[in-house]
Amino acid sequence: MPQIALITGATAGFGKAAAQRFVKEGWNVVLTGRRKDRLDALVTELGGPKRAHALCFDIRDEAATEAALAELPAEFRAITALVNNAGLALGTAPAQESDLNQWKTMIDTNVTGLVTITRLLLDTLIAEKGIIVNLASIASNWPYPGGNVYGATKAFVRQFSLGLRSDLSAKGVRVTSIEPGMAESEFTLVRTGGNQEAYDKLYAGANPLQPEDIAETIYWVASLPKHVNINSVEIMPVSQSWAPFQIFRG
Repeated sequence: MPQIALITGATAGFGKAAAQRFVKEGWNVVLTGRRKDRLDALVTELGGPKRAHALCFDIRDEAATEAALAELPAEFRAITALVNNAGLALGTAPAQESDLNQWKTMIDTNVTGLVTITRLLLDTLIAEKGIIVNLASIASNWPYPGGNVYGATKAFVRQFSLGLRSDLSAKGVRVTSIEPGMAESEFTLVRTGGNQEAYDKLYAGANPLQPEDIAETIYWVASLPKHVNINSVEIMPVSQSWAPFQIFRG
């Protein structure tokens, strides 16, 4: 029987690329997201309902998450890999100018949604001796102006991953935190409210990471022998490195 990966936020970017990568290697996939049209199209692309199953819900909604998982067909229940990819950044303003509702949306998605689906699937992952791959960010380690709550949510994801490792090591469940740097995807359009000019300016000449690069990393850690755990992977494009410390001169 094929192994099964459940991938959150699978309608674009890292999640979609990861789904394509797993299916290429013979896995079946459960795809989650809010955009039903994109989910349905991806199921078709990946080989139809025998290879992929779509669950359409908002990961911020605990009841909807629980109900969707409860409706999984029997052939998609033995999940061996949970890829917690769903997440977002909203806004680039300094904290004192930020929108509190945007902060709460990031926390509800990147933190609360992630821990909810993880907890709901833990018994299955323990039974299957599976793997949890959490998508954090270099922002979990390296702060920058305007990163405020987004960076804090990703620091939570990184620390939660380490805590899960501690709790699950005796259960044979592997846990990895993947922490990408500059990567080109819809993520930046969401963050800037659809500002194509800002998107183009950010990536111009940078040769950023692509979703396929992150998907390759996700699949690599999931495909390693069961006794091997990659605790964390910090990954940047060659063009990106660490900036000088910020200094305000008044």
